[in-house]
Amino acid sequence: MRVNRPLVRMWIISRLILSLLTISILTFEGAICAHAAAAQSPASPVASAPKPITDLAPSKANYLKFAAETEAMLRRDVLGVWFPRTVDHEHGGFYSNFTRDWQPTKSRGKFSVFQGRMTWISAQIVMRRPDLKEQYLPIVQHGVKFLSDVLWDKQYGGFFWGLDDSGQITPLYSDGKELYGISFGLYGAAAAYQATHEPKALELAQKTFRWIDEHAHDAKNGGYFEWLRRDGKVVEGDPDAVTLHSIPLGAFPIGYRSMNTHIHLLESFTQLYEVWKDDTLRQRLEELLALVRDKICVQPGVMNLYFTNDWRPIPDLDSYGHDIETGYLMLEAEEVLGHGHDPRTEHMARQLVDHALANGWDETFGGFFQDGYTFGKPDSKIKEWWVQMEGLNALLLMHEKYGRETDVYFKAFQRQWQFIRDYQTDTQFHGVYTLVGPDGIPTNDTKGQIWKAAYHDGRALLNVTERLQQLADAAAE
Repeated sequence: MRVNRPLVRMWIISRLILSLLTISILTFEGAICAHAAAAQSPASPVASAPKPITDLAPSKANYLKFAAETEAMLRRDVLGVWFPRTVDHEHGGFYSNFTRDWQPTKSRGKFSVFQGRMTWISAQIVMRRPDLKEQYLPIVQHGVKFLSDVLWDKQYGGFFWGLDDSGQITPLYSDGKELYGISFGLYGAAAAYQATHEPKALELAQKTFRWIDEHAHDAKNGGYFEWLRRDGKVVEGDPDAVTLHSIPLGAFPIGYRSMNTHIHLLESFTQLYEVWKDDTLRQRLEELLALVRDKICVQPGVMNLYFTNDWRPIPDLDSYGHDIETGYLMLEAEEVLGHGHDPRTEHMARQLVDHALANGWDETFGGFFQDGYTFGKPDSKIKEWWVQMEGLNALLLMHEKYGRETDVYFKAFQRQWQFIRDYQTDTQFHGVYTLVGPDGIPTNDTKGQIWKAAYHDGRALLNVTERLQQLADAAAE
């Protein structure tokens, strides 16, 4: 599980930093390398056959070996390339769009999801990497200032779905409010308070939760309405329409519930409950956990993607990445709630990972495919960066919980790590490719865009490094 105790974290990471000194990891190494290489014309990478892998035993030495490697990737391919170049000193917030060699491209404005995620990861670095605290603290404050002063609607409340660079409403995003984006604004603000202890950040997180509860919570059916007008009124869908309309820049059908929004509300409410033990928040968090586990997740370890407002599922494909991510998020929520793990939650979390391994796993290269059918072969064999990172995190979590009874998860973790290292990561300009084909060749080498922040890869590498260190500490010599 994720380490939440600051003193334990500091002790763990200080030991890890000492071990990393021998391999000279520098925080901005990736940025320096990318800048030097930018003068060259980026050549398309060519994939080679997957290298043979010798499975390593779950020993102290091997845990420490992988921990050093994942920490190196965190600093080189996430922090070193995103920061400080993403910080927008002219318009505020964070700039999102970058080419393979980390050159800025045409802006798409300031998207709520990206802004919340970059604030969140900056706050995590302040809390979990003591040697980088002073460097990232101003970045967290920069992110909160934009969320509070620009992205928050001062007239009606709630975060805008997105704005242009000057902070104005734009047709690209409309003036609507989407719970998915509002959730990430809450996520960033809550983590920022945890990192800075500045009241402004907590006040922003609290009023965001209250706005959500007032305008979007469904007291009758549970869960949340997702797409709202600027004034907070729910946008109703047409139940007789056979062609559904989606919100701007998102695959969220208007008038329906989505798995994606609800798992990330679970995530953001969990983050807020770590710092604010409010009774209503706890009730909503427990409600979300039960909805995700008992209605969104179903046997044999899959999740429905869309629902009517009374939670009748709408047929669609199974998303392997969301399955494995949700297994982690449910267990994280129960840990923060502090009442121990419900066997039903543990069972479903494991089933989600097991089903993805059985049906969405690439036996040739390693890694998880994009999506597929509940019973059958994958529909899309594209490898998305975030799916691979969530897979790395979930596989090690399953190994930590069940490694005494099976070696399946640790073997898969090693294959997953090999795939990320050898195929998803750009060794020339650093960072991770957006999409990689089934042959191991990138099909989209964009490094940054409004949906691709330092969040999935940053969180996974933070968690995995710390969990490996914990496993090493618990292992026999």
